[in-house]
Amino acid sequence: MSDSQTRWRGERRIRTGAVPEALGESESFLDFQERLSRVSGIERPVLIVGERGTGKELAASRLHYLSQRWDGPFVELNCAALAPALLESELFGHEAGSFTGAARRRQGRFEAASGGTLFLDEIGLIPIEVQEKILRVVEYHRFERVGGSEPVEVDVRIIGATNNDLPTLCQSGEFKRDLLDRLSFEVLFLPPLRVRRGDILLLARHFAARMAMELGWKETPEFSEAAEAALQAHSWPGNIRELKNVVERAVYRTGDPRITEIDFDPFASPFQTVDEAASDEPKRSSARRFADDARTLPEVVREVELDALQTALRETRFHQGEAAKRLGLSYHQFRGLYRKYREELQE
Repeated sequence: MSDSQTRWRGERRIRTGAVPEALGESESFLDFQERLSRVSGIERPVLIVGERGTGKELAASRLHYLSQRWDGPFVELNCAALAPALLESELFGHEAGSFTGAARRRQGRFEAASGGTLFLDEIGLIPIEVQEKILRVVEYHRFERVGGSEPVEVDVRIIGATNNDLPTLCQSGEFKRDLLDRLSFEVLFLPPLRVRRGDILLLARHFAARMAMELGWKETPEFSEAAEAALQAHSWPGNIRELKNVVERAVYRTGDPRITEIDFDPFASPFQTVDEAASDEPKRSSARRFADDARTLPEVVREVELDALQTALRETRFHQGEAAKRLGLSYHQFRGLYRKYREELQE
C-alpha cells in the first residue's frame, strides 16, 4: 500500500502510511500524547480541542494511524471551507438530478471513510440541520444521500476538532447537545505552545534544519543565544504554525548557518518614519529587540527582569503587593526579585 493515496478532487484526501511525527518532550506534550495513545484503540468518537496552529490535524491523523483502523481510509473535511448549502452534499453525497448541476451520483465523505476515520475540522461551524443528519449516522450508522431515499450503511469513526467552546454553543442553540454527547466519549485538549516552553527550541531547530535542507545547505543552522532567548520569550499566539513560519523566514533571510535575528512581524513596514518607529517601539516584543544584538542569555534575562520589575512598580505606584500580582508572582517571589535589583531601581 502506498504512503499516500488521493481519491478525491480538490480537498478530499484519503491517506495511509506511517504514523506522522510529533515532536516534543515537555510534560504537557507528553501527557497529551499519552492520552491520545490510550484512546486511539477505543472504537469511539473523539473531540480534539485546541487553539489555531496547535496541530489538531496532526493529532487526528496520529489517532487514526495508532488505531485498529490504521489500514483503512483517513478522510478529512474542513467544515469552515464550505458553504452550508454544500456541506450536506459533501458529507453524504447526492443522487443524480437532486439539484441543478448534479449530473450523476456522487459519493460523500462518510461513504469514502467507511472502514476508517472521518476527521471533521472546525466541527463547531456545522449548521444545525446538518448536525441532525450526522447525529443519525452516529446512532444508526446509516443515512440517505441528498435527493435519495435508499439507506447507505457505513462504518466510520468520527474525530472532530474545534477551537470553539462547544458546551457554550449548545447553550446558545448553535450546537446540538445530543450530538455533543455522542461525539465526546473523550475530549483531548492540545496544549498551546506557550505552555510547552521546553519544546520551543526543539521545534525551532527541527524547522530550521528542514528549511536548510530545502535550500540545499550543507550545514545545519544554529541560533545565537540572543535569538534563542527571543524565541523563548515570545508569546506565540499562532502556536506551532507561527513558530514554523518565523523560523523558516529567519533561515532563508539570513543566508548564514548562524541565525542572530528573529522577525516576529513580517507586516512591519520598512518605510516607517523615525517618529512612527519611535512611537511603535513600546509595542515591539522585547524578545525581538534582544535578538538584534550579541548579548549573552544571562544579560538578556537580567534586562527582561529589571524592565518588568520597574514597569510593574511604576504602574502600581510602587505598591509591592500589587506589583507582585501584576507580574504573576507570589509576594515572597517578588521580594526576592526586588532585593536582587534594589540598587538599580528608580523611584
